[in-house]
Amino acid sequence: MTARREASPPPALPGYEYVRVLGLGGFADVFLYQQELPRREVAVKVLLASLDDEVRRRFQTEANLMAQLSHHPAIVTIHHAAIAADGRPYLVMEYCSGPGLAERYRTERISVAETLRIGIRLASAVETAHRAGILHRDIKPANVLTTDFGWPALTDFGIAATAGKGGATVGMSIPWSPPELLGEHPDGDERSDVYSLAATLYSLLAGRTPFEVPGTQNNAQQLVARIERSPLPPTGRDDVSPLLFDVLRRAMAKHPVGRHPSAAALAHALQQVEQELHLPVTPLDLPETAVEVFAPQAPATGEAADVTRLRSILTVAPEADGPAAQPPAEPRPLLPGPEPDAAVTTPERSRLAAAVVSGVVVLGAVVALAAVALQDREPGSSPTGGSDFTAGTGSTPDAGSVPAPTGLAGTRQDDGSVTFTWENPDPQPGDRYLWGVLTTTGQPTLELVDTERVTVPAQDGEICIEVSVVRADRRASDRPAEVCAA
Repeated sequence: MTARREASPPPALPGYEYVRVLGLGGFADVFLYQQELPRREVAVKVLLASLDDEVRRRFQTEANLMAQLSHHPAIVTIHHAAIAADGRPYLVMEYCSGPGLAERYRTERISVAETLRIGIRLASAVETAHRAGILHRDIKPANVLTTDFGWPALTDFGIAATAGKGGATVGMSIPWSPPELLGEHPDGDERSDVYSLAATLYSLLAGRTPFEVPGTQNNAQQLVARIERSPLPPTGRDDVSPLLFDVLRRAMAKHPVGRHPSAAALAHALQQVEQELHLPVTPLDLPETAVEVFAPQAPATGEAADVTRLRSILTVAPEADGPAAQPPAEPRPLLPGPEPDAAVTTPERSRLAAAVVSGVVVLGAVVALAAVALQDREPGSSPTGGSDFTAGTGSTPDAGSVPAPTGLAGTRQDDGSVTFTWENPDPQPGDRYLWGVLTTTGQPTLELVDTERVTVPAQDGEICIEVSVVRADRRASDRPAEVCAA
């Protein structure tokens, strides 16, 4: 067994008096200091001296992202960031003495009511981050602290700080990771954070990680296999209602298309569980833009809930100190990156006005469209090479937006295959359709067809596809239609 390393020496910080060690990590150590003016206890996260310039740059970007989000009552606040006299970068964050969720879920029976409150408040934080164009990438119990007032506080945006073009997610936590981030080429969007948030709530209820099997081996290989293929096991608690379990199961669907489309949508579903259990409905803390009052009688899922949409979210450029304040003209997907370790801190926060958003963050044009060749092909051929398909507007000055197919549905045939059909809401001469089977760990292989119908051969489990309309001038739908068939 490898001996636990000693903490790095606490740096001498002007205006701060060292108290004790709070935690050790792979990238940084966290110390408790007494700030002299104003007088208060703070947690100071100090980067290890042996790390390279790339990790130092990520550390700086993490500070900028957390500072951008730390006004939220459920996101940790950054007070200060600087470089100590010995050359180590450090972050000053407000200290919280309450136990974090990692300390609690293995040892306490956390009530359903508290789990719902935690879930809705964290969903507010995640939705706020998504609106700023930031994916967390490592939501788990260890990254949720507790304020002195009992609020959950999301921390450690180290992975989000390095979200950029390509690359694996280094150091991500397998038990709470969705299938699409566990493949050879990890790729996801805000629905990946929805999965990890739901997996965290599952752990609070079950007292174990979602695909951990008590009494057996639970190594990384076995967990990955279960995450990718096994159905979500029951929590083992009689007080978890079928509706609550269905919410968690949907949020943790193998394919992102099967999940709640946003953290706000997941929060609405959790609010409906509160209503079913005759509990006070926990409000969401969200910016005042695009706010809609929660209507208990409205469905939390499906087309009826998808009525208020927000503008596109930003990608986090790894070369910048922080994300731009303005959204881009066209939506872009967010990609994973590596992380520093978690901080043991929490903020003193001002409370935002309580409001509930039924909005759904809209991801934009499909990455796969850019991977399809533009030369005319026979229907059913598999496109390869470069592409000049353009999504929505912008192909020509007067071009309008290309709609996605409507009525997309799949029917399982007697031989196990699934036939998918759809309709073109605005047929134009020369229209064709770009479609592909969605996978849990990679991009789909896309094909062009002329008909509004395709058949996918039999395979185990549900089959999910995406379909886009492609015009004769090579413009394509702003975003594809997606559906799964059991």
